[in-house]
Amino acid sequence: MTNTPSGASALTTQSPPLWRLLQATAAAVLATRQGRSLTAHLESVPVDLRAGVQALSFQVLRQLGRATALRERLAAKAPPPAVDALLCTALALCWRDAEAPYPIHTLVNQAVEAARKQRQTQAQSGFINACLRRFMRERDDCVQATDSDLQAQWNHPRWWVERLQKDHPQDWQNLLDLAQKPAPMTLRVNPRFSTVGQYQQQLSALGIEAQAVGSQGLQLSKAVPVHHLPGFAAGHVSVQDAAAQLAAPLLMQGRDAQRPWRMLDACAAPGGKTGHLLELYPQAEVWALDVDASRCERIHQNLSRLGLTAQVRAADAGQPALWWDGQCFDAILLDAPCTASGIVRRHPDVRWLRRPTDSAQLAKTQASLLKALWPLLVPGGRLLYCTCSVFKAEGDETVQAFLQRNTDALLHPSPGHLIPGQIPNGLPVVDNPLGEHDGFYYALLEKRQA
Repeated sequence: MTNTPSGASALTTQSPPLWRLLQATAAAVLATRQGRSLTAHLESVPVDLRAGVQALSFQVLRQLGRATALRERLAAKAPPPAVDALLCTALALCWRDAEAPYPIHTLVNQAVEAARKQRQTQAQSGFINACLRRFMRERDDCVQATDSDLQAQWNHPRWWVERLQKDHPQDWQNLLDLAQKPAPMTLRVNPRFSTVGQYQQQLSALGIEAQAVGSQGLQLSKAVPVHHLPGFAAGHVSVQDAAAQLAAPLLMQGRDAQRPWRMLDACAAPGGKTGHLLELYPQAEVWALDVDASRCERIHQNLSRLGLTAQVRAADAGQPALWWDGQCFDAILLDAPCTASGIVRRHPDVRWLRRPTDSAQLAKTQASLLKALWPLLVPGGRLLYCTCSVFKAEGDETVQAFLQRNTDALLHPSPGHLIPGQIPNGLPVVDNPLGEHDGFYYALLEKRQA
């Protein structure tokens, strides 16, 4: 997953007029509210606007709960969607002085200009102007009046906050606080070319500060474009979160790295974990599946950069009859579809895209994948189940239900839910703490010998 600067500092003096950026940012907010991911939407944004819109969109989506509550106070009846999106965009950017990317009066003036220059909002430009001018006059009172609103206070849907309170009574506040901060950029050093220490020295020579994390990782103090990283194009290093870097060593810890293991990465795109498996187990035969053919192309691209090969197939892992050759696997990595609630720092739109019922629906998919893949494992083989979710319905609860139905499954000591800021149990041997990382879940299952 690409790590990019996500604050308004990405804007430069060469940026287009602010009113255009606000129009495009409001369109991104509207698209999110209509169920489209920000990543997909940004691909349709003109290139000259894209960096600025991404920076502003990240900030707005991290403050959308507060902005929505403020709009409800300023106008009890919701205006048309495009108008509401522009108004909430302005409120999200200017409700707190310390985080405003521009002077408040500039944001207000440019938001009104954005409304006047757009057909969907032109007729309501006076309404937007009146709401924002009133907010400027009554800002402290408006903010204080929304402080008791759970969604405004934590900038997540109420159901999300309540679920974290239930699932992680000791850590829910920390999880919500972290979600408001940009995620760090973390690298995985390829041992075929360099050690962590050697690569750290290469970065230092270029003025790039980095801290060692895990066994193969370096966490940068400031994100940089990947083409600034020494040897990136030649596969010397990859961008991968510290928690995600645990998958390959967890799956095969204690196993001979030189044996020709037969492995399956069941939901592999974009190929980061596939590449890591092949870096650590160069003699392995690795199958990499993804249901989306276009995402399989991403796997090919990532493996090509690393100089590695795998059996990449566009197939549904849950239907082995359509792709399996009948020969069992020694190891299976199942990075199952989930709500992505653990990577909301990198994708702030996720909190607004998800619905309260999504975890239960995805848990059914996860259980179905486990059921379909378990027979494909040799006796004594291992299956590593993981999700980038912090919701227990997609972690502990899924695995415990699987264990009850499959008496031949043994649960190894595993990290379980990886909560940022906590030191987890059941980790493979690592040389350094994990530093800042995404929320993740890991369960290592072994098939008992007959």
